[in-house]
Amino acid sequence: MCTGKCARFVGLSLIPLSLVCIVANALLLVPNGETAWSDHLSLQVWLMAGFIGGGLMVLCPGIAAVRAGGKGCCGAGCCGNRCRMLRSVFSSAFGVLGAIYCLSVSGAALRTGPKCLMSGTWDYHFEETLGSYLLNRTLWGLCEEPPGVVCWNVTLFSLLVAASCLEIVLCGVQVVNATVGVFCGDCRKEVGRRGVDL
Repeated sequence: MCTGKCARFVGLSLIPLSLVCIVANALLLVPNGETAWSDHLSLQVWLMAGFIGGGLMVLCPGIAAVRAGGKGCCGAGCCGNRCRMLRSVFSSAFGVLGAIYCLSVSGAALRTGPKCLMSGTWDYHFEETLGSYLLNRTLWGLCEEPPGVVCWNVTLFSLLVAASCLEIVLCGVQVVNATVGVFCGDCRKEVGRRGVDL
């Protein structure tokens, strides 16, 4: 597969993944769709790893990769394509950092568990279990408020972990692909770049 087509594929995969992370983080701010619990959200929710790391920091490389794989307007011919590929190298490296941030915070959130009310105390009651609460669903019901918060957090943070792992892989692939594109150019024919023969 030539570097342009690969860049476009990676970019079109990164954009929806970043939007999934943004939506997941937004949902973490409203457990069970209720805003009444905003004073008792866990630290990992407030770190906005899905919004900032897996979201915005990956959305930019996704757009840059799509532009690097397209015809774009950054110069004509080989030089313009290499310019876009070089920009994609740096933005994809930036995306790797964002996805790693999202993965780290989400993993820590799963290990620590949510902040919830249990026996009249708001705390991280599952922190001492070192993540073993994930396998014991009977413990989930011990959180009195917010209702269903353990399931809510586990589902959304697991989604963030999965999405950020894919983002790390895709951004890493794009760093390599764009580097090859900078040095070797795009394998598409010149006619193809002008849209006559793709």
